[in-house]
Amino acid sequence: MERKVLAVCSVVSILGILMVATGFAAEGTRTKYNQVIQVTPTTCKYPRSPALGLGLTAALSLLLAQITINVSTGCICCIRGPRPPASKWRTAMICFAISWVTYVFAFLLLLAGAALNDGRGEQSNYFSYYECYVLKPGVFAFATIVGAASLALGLFYFLILNSAKNDPTVWGNPSVPPQANIAMAQPQFPPPPPPRTADPMFVHEDTYMRRQFT
Repeated sequence: MERKVLAVCSVVSILGILMVATGFAAEGTRTKYNQVIQVTPTTCKYPRSPALGLGLTAALSLLLAQITINVSTGCICCIRGPRPPASKWRTAMICFAISWVTYVFAFLLLLAGAALNDGRGEQSNYFSYYECYVLKPGVFAFATIVGAASLALGLFYFLILNSAKNDPTVWGNPSVPPQANIAMAQPQFPPPPPPRTADPMFVHEDTYMRRQFT
């Protein structure tokens, strides 16, 4: 079981580091406003940018890490075996819910940022008549931070559920042998004999006979 935990944590950590590296790299190489050429008042020419590939790599890394966590943990509605105590179970459920919300948010932001840096060449501008639309600064960085938080919460959720399977104090753990029935009544024993006051003395038969005739 410890090998499985170590393997899952290692894979998620590697994918998380890759997502952070490519996400911040996409933020640094995104298309700037001064790189866009306005051909006509309604047409803008966008250059090619490495932020497209970097953003897609970050989104793919986040997706694979989320899949790894959920496959290793199993479906939350179909968990079989022991569960952690109520307080830890509530914490795990909160981490699970927040992890999924932040994952969806970060994944969509990374895809949207990559789509807006695809080097699409000349394109008609429908957003503004005099300005060419570019991705605002900080979108990739914010999505990367949210994605890292999502993976951290997912790992925490995974570790809580896995600890319940290895905790011998958790009720329902198959690794704990069933305890024998313990009798709760008082044992019934005969009362002890009263203490002896003195040891009996041995009297010789001749002495006893002489006392009888005197």
